[in-house]
Amino acid sequence: MNVPKKNTEAGAEDRASGEAHAARWDRIRKKLRAELGEETYMSWFASLQLVDCDGRNVRLSVPTRFLKSWIEEHHFERLKGHWQTEVSGVEKVELIVRTAVMRTQVAGEKVEATVLANPEADRFGKRVAMRGTGNVRADGPVGSPLDPRMTFATFIVGKQNGLAHAAAKQIVEAGTNANGAPRFNPLYIHASVGLGKTHLLQAIAHAYDVQGKRAVYLTAEKFMYGFVAALKNQSAIAFKEALRGIDALIIDDLQFLQGRAVQQEFCHTLNELTDAGRQVVVAADRPPVELENLEDRVRSRLGGGLTVEVGPMDEELRLNILMARATLLKAEDMRFEVPPQVLAHIAGQVTQSGRDLEAAVTRLLHHSQFYKKAVTTDLADEVIRDLVRPTDPRRIRVEDILRVVSKHYGVTRADLLSSRRTANVVRPRQIAMYLAKVLTLRSLPEIGRRFGGRDHTTVLHAVRKIEGLVQGDKALSEEVEVLKRMLME
Repeated sequence: MNVPKKNTEAGAEDRASGEAHAARWDRIRKKLRAELGEETYMSWFASLQLVDCDGRNVRLSVPTRFLKSWIEEHHFERLKGHWQTEVSGVEKVELIVRTAVMRTQVAGEKVEATVLANPEADRFGKRVAMRGTGNVRADGPVGSPLDPRMTFATFIVGKQNGLAHAAAKQIVEAGTNANGAPRFNPLYIHASVGLGKTHLLQAIAHAYDVQGKRAVYLTAEKFMYGFVAALKNQSAIAFKEALRGIDALIIDDLQFLQGRAVQQEFCHTLNELTDAGRQVVVAADRPPVELENLEDRVRSRLGGGLTVEVGPMDEELRLNILMARATLLKAEDMRFEVPPQVLAHIAGQVTQSGRDLEAAVTRLLHHSQFYKKAVTTDLADEVIRDLVRPTDPRRIRVEDILRVVSKHYGVTRADLLSSRRTANVVRPRQIAMYLAKVLTLRSLPEIGRRFGGRDHTTVLHAVRKIEGLVQGDKALSEEVEVLKRMLME
């Protein structure tokens, strides 16, 4: 059959246009990764896909409504700006949810086609659904991939992470005893980005695997995808049974767990596992009490075990991490030598993240090989320039503000959270709300919930009241500054 030349040329043009737009999308993704950092990009943009672009209109898809709302609220203008830079005629950028039923016109008839929420999540759901037919692997449901390097043997222990490391080792040791109950259940580890909480969680998973135990390591996002996929495949019961039949459930980045139904299922799973003596380990970027997006009963259940914080790394720990990384790379290339003074210099400059420290040594290796240069302090300064960040101010929590304000004014924390309207309570409460607004990243509704479940308009009134008073009352202004300094120390 001969294909008309005109149609063939049109098809070729469409393919070329599609390839050009795909290339532009790849460039935009690289820009987003560079601007936002690996952690933010992987959390929010890794599942963003290009649907089509006709030169004026761009359609992108995400797997969940939550991701759609979050990107639209926080990064939509950035996304649209990049597209307008790449394609000068773009007027509209639209985000759609892939779980929706999409209608297309085919030969004048409407045809319904369901787009998968997420290919990986769908495979997860199908694997769990097969459990009822006996076709699932003996090791149970599929978890997130584990990094083979993240074991207890490669974890560098210091004062800031020693307690979390000891707790993790103890629950693994308890797991070797068939009759032993978990020592801490759940174990909850919280830390800022790059301080080793994911390393510890994956080390626990590896240790369980070595023992022949069934441990599933999942990010909160993968847990959500798995549950949604199971609902879509009508295999929710099998999904629940599969998770509840394991020896340990390990959840990372719990701060991203969203959705009432997903949280309810997580809470039920948490209860059943702990009641059955199965280990649960959870990590997040802040303690349970500060995860305002979680329901109260979930926060309460998480806080019922052992909560451990991994603090910022001191210079000694940073230096030990650098030495370990340098030793590992030297084993791969015996010519690679890093003088102790260079490692000490990097430890004093790169202070935020263990990943940054490892990246610094890796860059030194490649620069010294490519340029045939000896590793010196000057070379180190050149390769770590973008890794040296201003020291972050102390992360202040609403709990810290309640503690400092109640002590300063001689009232109790319960007074600040109560409905009492006496003058000796109202003013300290308003100051505490004002400090929460200016010193934390919490929204007005979040602050209201932390102050006894108050409405956000109450918080706004308190903030505006104190803002007005400090402008005309020098004594109050100085008092507020004193409280700020106390909280920053």
